[in-house]
Amino acid sequence: MSNEECERVTSETLEQGATGSLGGRGRRLSTGRLGDRLFGASARGSGILLLLIIAAIAVFLIAKALPALRADKANFFTSQEWNPDAAQPRFGILQLVWGTLLSSFMALILATPVAIGIALFIAFYSPRQLASGLGYVVDLLAAVPSVVYGLWGLQFFVPKMASVANFLHDDVGWFPLFGGDSVGGQSILTASVVLAIMILPIISSISREVFLQVPRANVEAALALGATRWEVIRMAVLPFGRSGMVSAAMLGLGRALGETIAVAMVLSTASGISLRILRPGGNTFAANIANTFGMAGNTGRGALIASGLVLFVITLVVNMLARAIVARRKEFV
Repeated sequence: MSNEECERVTSETLEQGATGSLGGRGRRLSTGRLGDRLFGASARGSGILLLLIIAAIAVFLIAKALPALRADKANFFTSQEWNPDAAQPRFGILQLVWGTLLSSFMALILATPVAIGIALFIAFYSPRQLASGLGYVVDLLAAVPSVVYGLWGLQFFVPKMASVANFLHDDVGWFPLFGGDSVGGQSILTASVVLAIMILPIISSISREVFLQVPRANVEAALALGATRWEVIRMAVLPFGRSGMVSAAMLGLGRALGETIAVAMVLSTASGISLRILRPGGNTFAANIANTFGMAGNTGRGALIASGLVLFVITLVVNMLARAIVARRKEFV
């Protein structure tokens, strides 16, 4: 048998194995043995249990939020007022939605390029001894408690950001984001930077693991064609890891959306929606719940649970969009 025939038979065998009993979409993964059946049943039960837990959380939030929503005298979705324990309860989530989405997406924009750069450096540029230690340090950042980030941000970062805010306001105040009558350290920009530092190790770690899975043959083929190291990364590494990078970024966004303590400590509450990211104040779902839950009455707690329900829905939508993006951009190599 010639070499060409051997290669053809091998490729056909691998293709049949990939789409056969172990990889076919329409076939079972079990061989009929007792161990396989038990494992399949446990895996299926775990998935069903997860769905039941999510459904139970949604039912709980809806049941606890409905009395407060019925008592609300304002529009829950368009009002910026938050006074649920008044004689005539009035509260809405528009400001909370704005603050949560603005700070989270700014954190994602700040963290993603840096995290991917760190992942590329560890995977392809740094020496092996340095790569292992640096990867360990980056992973260790993900284990730092949120309250530590909050204390660091409040005591050290907020004063530094006050001078940065003054600089940006004086030099580029003509730009709408950096304008306004007053600037300060406890602003949306500060909260976004703290969130970016918190989600950076998550995005970097996942991206690094994805980059390390790039087939060595692809890298060597690009090098054999005379490509530089950056051209190898651009042509072979980034296309292979595109879906993984999107997944890592969306996971970091989910962390930023639900962060509570750090944002509550570095962000001073203020009413109103504004594009001025240097303006002191702002509010998010998680920070509002952390700051007001202890002093809230029955209606106030129901209002906070209702806002938590909205955050729950936003997180689900973000995850669904992430899955859709990954499925659309996924490449089979």
